[in-house]
Amino acid sequence: MIGRNDPCFCGSGKKYKKCCASKETTTIAEVQSEELERVLQTFYETYPEKDDVPQYLDLVKTWRNPLDEYLVEEMIEAIVMDEFFFHHRPDIWQSYLEKQQKRTIRPSVGKVLETWHSPRIFIGKVIAVDADYMTVSNLLQDETISVRRESERPVPEGVHIYCFILPDGSSKENHYLAVSTLIFFPTDHDDVFAALQERFISQQEQSISEFMKSNGQTFWKMLCEDGYRGDEFTNFESGVLLKAVQFLEEHERDAEQFIEIIEDYLVELQPNARKDVAIAAGAIRFGQENALFEPLGMTVKEIAESFGVSTSTLNKYYNDMNLYYERVNA
Repeated sequence: MIGRNDPCFCGSGKKYKKCCASKETTTIAEVQSEELERVLQTFYETYPEKDDVPQYLDLVKTWRNPLDEYLVEEMIEAIVMDEFFFHHRPDIWQSYLEKQQKRTIRPSVGKVLETWHSPRIFIGKVIAVDADYMTVSNLLQDETISVRRESERPVPEGVHIYCFILPDGSSKENHYLAVSTLIFFPTDHDDVFAALQERFISQQEQSISEFMKSNGQTFWKMLCEDGYRGDEFTNFESGVLLKAVQFLEEHERDAEQFIEIIEDYLVELQPNARKDVAIAAGAIRFGQENALFEPLGMTVKEIAESFGVSTSTLNKYYNDMNLYYERVNA
């Protein structure tokens, strides 16, 4: 047990009584979480090493051939990197962990690392969301887990996720974190996930890991052929954003914060409209009246006419956005 005059376990150089002893107990968990995050970050900054790069690049090449007409190169490389480490060269990850465990680290972190030797691929559907975690049902086996959220950005129920997971160190049962790439898929592609599930169920020889190692490229090609281009938004949501951005560009307005708010509104509230221009028009009035970009000097009627919608339709979504904005900023 640490004494009050001993050096604080967080590594600050202060005595325990002058540091974490005076803080809330949740700080200890936060310090542990930060150290685990450093373990992950250092791995991706260090590996693959020079001798392993050719093998990694060969794997990238085999994935790029069927996917490069659909996805940007950076996304393909990110997908393949986790595939390389955890399906093709797990020895690299395991060797790294062994080195980390031999270093002087706090016992609680060491215990977590003991559970980290085999990251596993996870494909599932979000069924609930709270402040810190998503509850996700596994697509390929009877399992429901909690996956730690990586940001405060809204996550809608019903979307699918793809990642490699590890226990998150919280000591809570079935609580995990994404090792690196956590990808969300809009509901437009539900049929692809149903087809993947059916293909896995129809075979009984391979484990999930073996199945995804041999079927990973096929899965991603199916997604791309279904229209997936790396976006987390549905086609309808993308239409709203595209029309709002095009309108602002035509009027020489830059509005990064505005677009982020509209993205969150679309994802969290899932507004139902017959045409995407109706929401885009309401968004422009909302942005102008909340000073989220330089004023356009346009009346509500002029904005509505620019998008070819009625003022009443525009105002419906303008009011929705105002209520949303007031709630998230309360």
